[in-house]
Parts: sequence; C-alpha cells; structure tokens
Amino acid sequence: MAGGFYISKTVAAVCLVGAAGALAVIIGLSVLYAQEKSKNVELLPTTAGPSTTTPSGPKEPWDYYRLPKTLSPVRYNITLRPRLTPNTDGLYVFTGHSQVLFRCVIETDLILIHANKLDFTKFDGFLAKLSMDGDTAPTLKKTWLEAPTQYLVIQLNEPLQPGKFYKLYTEFVGELSDDLGGFYRSEYFEDNVKKIVATTQMQPTDARKAFPCFDEPAMKAVFHMTLIHPQGTVALSNSINYDPVNITVNGESLIETSFEPTEIMSTYLLAFVVCDFAYIGTNPDIRIWARRKAIEEGQGNYALAKTGPILAFFENYYNSSYPLKKSDQIALPDFSAGAMENWGLITYRETALLYNPGVSSNGDKEWVATVISHELAHMWFGNLVTMRWWNDLWLNEGFATYVSYLGADYAEPDWNMKDLIVLNEIVGVMRVDASAYSHPLSSKEEEVLKPDQINQLFDSITYSKGAAVLRMLSDFITETVFSKGLHTYLEEFAYNTTSYKDLWKHLQMAVDKAGVALPHSVEVIMNRWTLQMGFPVVTINTQTGKITQEHFLLDPDSVVDTPSQFNYEWFVPVTWIKTGGSEQQYWLLNKEDLVLGASDWLVANVNMTGFYRVNYDETNWERLIARLTLNHQEIPVINRAQIIDDAFNLAKANIIETTLALRMTTFLNKEVEYMPWETARRNLNYFFLMFDRSELYGPMQAYMKKQVTPLFHYFRDLTVNWTKIPEKHTDQYNQINAISLACSSGVESCRELTSGWFKEWMNNPAVNSIDANLKSTVYCNAIAAGGKAQWDFAWEMYKNATIASEAEKLMYALSCTQEPWLLNRYLQYCLDPEKIRKQDVSNTFIYIGRNPVGQPLAWDFIRANWLYILNEYGRGTISIVSIINGLTERFSTEYEYKQLELFKKEVEAILGSAAGIFDPVLERTKANMNWVALNKKPLSDWLSSQTSGI
Repeated sequence: MAGGFYISKTVAAVCLVGAAGALAVIIGLSVLYAQEKSKNVELLPTTAGPSTTTPSGPKEPWDYYRLPKTLSPVRYNITLRPRLTPNTDGLYVFTGHSQVLFRCVIETDLILIHANKLDFTKFDGFLAKLSMDGDTAPTLKKTWLEAPTQYLVIQLNEPLQPGKFYKLYTEFVGELSDDLGGFYRSEYFEDNVKKIVATTQMQPTDARKAFPCFDEPAMKAVFHMTLIHPQGTVALSNSINYDPVNITVNGESLIETSFEPTEIMSTYLLAFVVCDFAYIGTNPDIRIWARRKAIEEGQGNYALAKTGPILAFFENYYNSSYPLKKSDQIALPDFSAGAMENWGLITYRETALLYNPGVSSNGDKEWVATVISHELAHMWFGNLVTMRWWNDLWLNEGFATYVSYLGADYAEPDWNMKDLIVLNEIVGVMRVDASAYSHPLSSKEEEVLKPDQINQLFDSITYSKGAAVLRMLSDFITETVFSKGLHTYLEEFAYNTTSYKDLWKHLQMAVDKAGVALPHSVEVIMNRWTLQMGFPVVTINTQTGKITQEHFLLDPDSVVDTPSQFNYEWFVPVTWIKTGGSEQQYWLLNKEDLVLGASDWLVANVNMTGFYRVNYDETNWERLIARLTLNHQEIPVINRAQIIDDAFNLAKANIIETTLALRMTTFLNKEVEYMPWETARRNLNYFFLMFDRSELYGPMQAYMKKQVTPLFHYFRDLTVNWTKIPEKHTDQYNQINAISLACSSGVESCRELTSGWFKEWMNNPAVNSIDANLKSTVYCNAIAAGGKAQWDFAWEMYKNATIASEAEKLMYALSCTQEPWLLNRYLQYCLDPEKIRKQDVSNTFIYIGRNPVGQPLAWDFIRANWLYILNEYGRGTISIVSIINGLTERFSTEYEYKQLELFKKEVEAILGSAAGIFDPVLERTKANMNWVALNKKPLSDWLSSQTSGI
C-alpha cells in the first residue's frame, strides 16, 4: 500500500524516558509505516517470512489460492452505488453490477473469479450470467461461493474455447463497512454534521470485496467505471470523468458519473471515492482533494506546490513522460496505511498529504514530501510496470522508498534528504534484519499464496531493506547508470508485468554500456543480498590488513534455521577513508582477504552506502575515540552516526565491550549535528528500556544530563532564548532532541520551560503559541509533569482538532501522563471508535506501552480484551504485530518471558500460523535477559566513573 507506506511505510522517532517517566517524542515523522514507513506499513511489521502450507490429499481447482492460467481478463464494466446512510438494519451497503470480458487461453469448463464478502443476486438459480457476442455461450451447470479461497466458482456444461471471448455478468450487494479494506466508509464531522465518505483500499487482495474480479497483479485489464451517488457529492476514480448526469432511481434524485477507460492496469490499483470534498489545483491535471475546511484553511497548498516538481523530477529520472492525463491526490479521515499509489487517484492519510504552516511541524512537512514522492515514483515503477506476483513486492516498495528520497531532495534541496534515508530507513531495519527470524527480500512464488501470507510481506524488510540494498546498488554502479537502466526497463515492459530478474538484466545492459567494472554481474551480486536474509559485519584489522565478513546477529545465541544457498556470505562493496586520504573501494568476495596497509585511523562504509556493519581492531577503535574527542568534525557526519550505531549493535551482539560503545558517546558534549545525536539517542534508549525500573536509572539520567546540557544551551543561544526557529532542517530536529533529552534528564529550567508554554496555552486555548516543531515534546513533558487538568485539556484539544497532524501529536502526548488511572481511561477510549479512530488504535496502544507506567497497564489490557479487539476491529484495521512488538520492548525477565509464552499458547488457536509473530518477540526477550545479566555491573561501574562528582 502506500505504495510503500504501511506505516510502513512507519518513521517514528522516540525519545528517552523522562525524569518523571515521560518518553518517546515524535519528531514529526509519521508513526504509522509503517512507520511508510507508514505504507502498508503499519508500524513495526513482523520479521517472520511468509509461512507455507503443505497440501493434504488431492484438491479441486477452487481449493488453490492462485488462479489457473486458463482465462485472461480484457475489460471490466463496473457500476456501483454506495449508500451513505444506513439501512433499516443499521448497515451501510453498496449495490452494483459488473461485466468482465475475458479471453479463454486454455480450454476449460470452469470459471474461477475472486469474490469476497459479496452477496450475489441469482439469475434462474445461478450467481452469474455468461454470454458471447454473436454466438451462444456455454450454459452454467453450477455456481457457488468458495469462501476459504475467496472464489465465485462457475461450472459449465460445455468447455470454453481457446482464443474466444466471453462476458461474465453479475449483480451483487456488499457492506460499506468501516474495516478500511476494499470498498469501505470513512466518517468525519464538519460543523457538527456527520459526513460519510465511500472510498477504497484494494491492495493487496481486496478488490474482490468491491466486485468480482481476477484479483492478481498480472491479470491486467481496462476498467470502465460508473458510480451512482447522492446529490451534493462528487465521484472520483482513476480516470477523468465524463460530465455527470442527473438520474432518478425509485423516486430518488441521484448523480451518475462515468469515467474514461483506464489504461491497462492491475486490480489492486483501482480506486474510487464518493465524497463532498473540495479541491485545489488545475482541473484536471493535478488536484489535491480533502475535507472542505481543510482545503479552505490551505492545508493542501504544500502538496499541490510540490507534486508538479516531483512529477517533473521522475519524468527526467526515468526519462519517461507521466503515463496518465491527470493526477488526483485525496486525503481521507480514515485510512489504514500511509498512502496508496492507485494510478491517477492516490489516497492518503490526512497526515501524509495535508500540511498547515504554523500548526504542522517541520517533520510533518518532510513526511508529506516523502510520501508524495514515494507514491508518484510508483506511477511508473509499480503501476506502468508491475510485479508479476507479490513475492517481488520488495522491489516495488523498496524501489519507491529509495527514490522517494531523491524526489523529496529535488523538491526540498536544503533538507539533505539523501542523507536522512540513513536514519529514517536503514539503521532501523538493520536491527530487524539482524534477527534469526528475519527473512529474505525475495520469496518463492509458492511461499506466498494466501492473502495472509501476502500481507506479511508488507514489512520493514520489504520497504526499508529493499531501499537500502537498491541505494547500495545505485552507488556502486553510479546513479546515472542506475537511472539509464530504469529507462530501458520501463520502456520494454510498459503496461506489462515483470520479475526482479528483468530489472537486473536492464541494469546490466546499462553497466556494460557505461563500462562500469564489477567483479560479477549485477544479478550475481544482488542475489546475495536479496535471496538470503541478513547482512554481514565486516571486520577490518588495521594492524594486519585483514578484512573478514560473517553473518551479523544481534543475539549471538540465536540459531538460524533458514538455510542459505550462499552460506550467508555476501559480495560486499567495502569503502573507507584513511587519515588525510580520499575514499577507496574494495570488493570483499570471500570470507576474508588481506588488502590493507598501515594507517593512523580508518573509517569504513563511507556515508553508510553499504548495507553492512563495521568492526575494527581495538587499536583502531581507540584511534576513532581519540579522533572524535580531538576533532569530531574530521569524520563525516553520517559516519559519526554510523560509528555510534555500529558500536552499540556490535556490543549488543557481544562482539565488543558495551563500555566501548558507551565511550563512543563521550564526544557528544561537543556535537551539535542531528544525525550523531539521533543515533545515540535511539541506542541509549535501549539502556533506558532495560533499566528504567532499576537503580541504574538515576546514574543514566545523570550521564545524559552531562552530555546534553551543552546541546540545550547551544539551541537556547541559537534561537535567542527559544524565540526563533533554527534555519537548518536538521537543526530543527536536533532542537527537539535538545529539549526532550534535557527535560528527561533533569536539566535545570527545561521542565519549567515546557510546562510554562503549555500553561500559557491552557490559559488562552484560542491561541497556541508553542512552536509547531516543539509541540510533541512540550505537550508530552507538560502532561507528564501535570495531572488531570493538563490531561483533560489535551483531550479536549484532541477532540476539537481540525488538523490531523495536530491531533496526532496530542494523541501521542496523552500517553505521557504518569497517572495510572488516566492511562487506564485512555486504554478504554481505544475501544470506542467515536473517541479513537480505528486507524489510530495500534499507535495509541504502543504510545501507552512506551510509558514505563503505562506498559504493564497496556499489556494487561490487551490480554484481557484480546478476543474483543480481534472480533470488533478485524485483523485488517489494527496491526497486531506492532502492538505485540511495542508492548514488549521492555521485557527482560524470566517472568515476562513466561507471560509471553503463555499468551502465545492462549491465542494460537485463534491466530493459527500467524501466532509466529510471537517468536521474534520471545527471541528478543531472551536476548534482553542475557544482555541485562551480562551488562548491568559493567554499566553501573562505567556510569559511576562518568558521573562521580556531579
């Protein structure tokens, strides 16, 4: 989805625990996408690969989840009428009829077409009608719905003939439910009037919930859409609409809007919306649609201003014109992902498309630019040329994630977006991929059959690791060559489907034409990175000149059960810089090699373009500490962040001492750049998670206070006592870190500063003068320091918020209270869609769980209400994986491990194979237990040495 934003697409930035226990400050990047990262990103997705099923005994054709290759769709004619008011049973429904023209490829007396949760009107006892132009079609023998595989099954008395065309007509009724999948409804209030939007989310397998279709990516066809809708509403779809006409149905005055036929496209890219939204833009070229008040307030202006330039960038990057006549983008109040790349009608969460200067933060703006860029990248890569099957999803989404940073960089050249991909995508997914429960980027087709197995692929490996390895590929063949290979790939396969091997072929052609020297072909190199999970740690010994590689695992005691045809060896493009020297590159093609000469100090993986970690001999680590202490700016800023991140993760894997990693942070009292500070914050957050309930919490606070106080004073001076906004994009982010970490570690005046700002707002609710960038951290710290009055005020502001990004900040901040009864109240609100939207339930549970006071409350609440949550919310509207993952981050004791095991046993019967989501969490908990036992005493001693006399 979100063309890659299953929030995941999520990009969340969570701050350290506060003095009163407040934690996690969202610096404005959406926390869906998953965390894109927040596209079919819900938050942090599972790392477990798709499970396979073993057939038991002979099967009928309708027992298989893949369509047979007997039929090929050509054209659909679809008419749908959504009801925007409930019927006498209190249900919202839609009615429709559809005709699909298909060609018989192989003789067959069976038609299988996908249909899910549709109630069909029978024709003479059958569920469909079959016809031919100028001939007599075979008669129907039997029709029925096969629920397990989601088929409408039609048995015929005579076989269909190869090469001939047939028409299948159906009439049906479906529920316009609020489950955020297929054809569904979204609700919102405007001027105290409840409004209903009928909208869609087809990816990956929910087009079949809207109409009968051959619902596989390779089954491309042309779609003729007609929507019948109430007066006062507008209908949108992938194509430009013809002039709407007024019609009367059963005495009711309605509008009928038909659309030009689409280009040849996959079912999952189909979209249609009925709403009373307004738009800005040029009709019909580029339009931004949203709630009328949002458009009137100018919340769509930024998206409109950036869509044109980003489209122009991709036309140049692909050397290919935009394939369609128009580009509509619409912000929906209820949307499960971050966005969805429907061809010509891109759908978004409001936070991913709308931006309001003065209210929305710098991070909100970046999120909008990045998500728009991600979705527009798909207009070619994914839509024009589409993956043949879902096992290649990583290429679709990983590619769009990578180039989204190029498009955003073009639109906002002062933001340094090409560097921020390291923080937003790469360092986070490296932790995921360092688990024994990770999975390869590329799966076999036979391993991805059921809808549940397809949904499992929408995870951070697919999006973020996919982006990381493509970034690495683009770097070692050069971005110019990469772009030229994309052009010929898109040119050859336009309006068709491909596999990843087709892309490797075209990139190889570009490499050969440019004369780029590689040790092996593109395909051979990349197979090592895509067909096996994980990545290497490259160890460089500057004393002997030896370079080695081995599979990196965060838990050194974990067992990798997944076999690899490459024995977990990679072809690694190792780069490094030495004292006073320029960048050098060497291909590490074996387990070890001897290539280096002596140097004063060395930093490898320059700008972190390679997807690997780096370890050094002890002498070089000491040299790096000395260099950082003496003149940290001599090392590139990305590598300062990378050194910190590598050191902490190597320590966690017991490859180096934890105290060595901690020593990598001692230079931070002189550092003012965002990337090193953000990397240190995230890594030190693990220490707080493990020890914020122990006697080490105080010494950790004291050390953090010592390091962050200069940064707090730096930004106080830079902003003239907090009265100005820093000019640099990353400085605006690091100002948030400075205040958040200062408040959480007890820096004098910080808590008074944030509480004072919040009190001013409480005294005059109509005027919120808090800097938009600082709202999350100010709200959180003020609510943590306050009580019922602050919480109730924030709740009222949340309920009345008309800007989605503002509502999201308040929704997060409400979880920061230290009052258990308020947190329990908030948990109860999560089960009331009138209070917390279904799309936000997962995040809210996780926010509460990140609060050390709220974590045990949320954990007990989820277990007590598990069945209700599954039954009422459905497995598609919340991310069970992200909830379980988020609520168990702190688990580090035998008791907590046993709780997890027991809970897994209790829900296995319900979740089936999906209960495997608990396995990586159990592995992480065991690793946490071992880490705490090993590191508590050394950490205590080191902290004492650093904070004595403070």
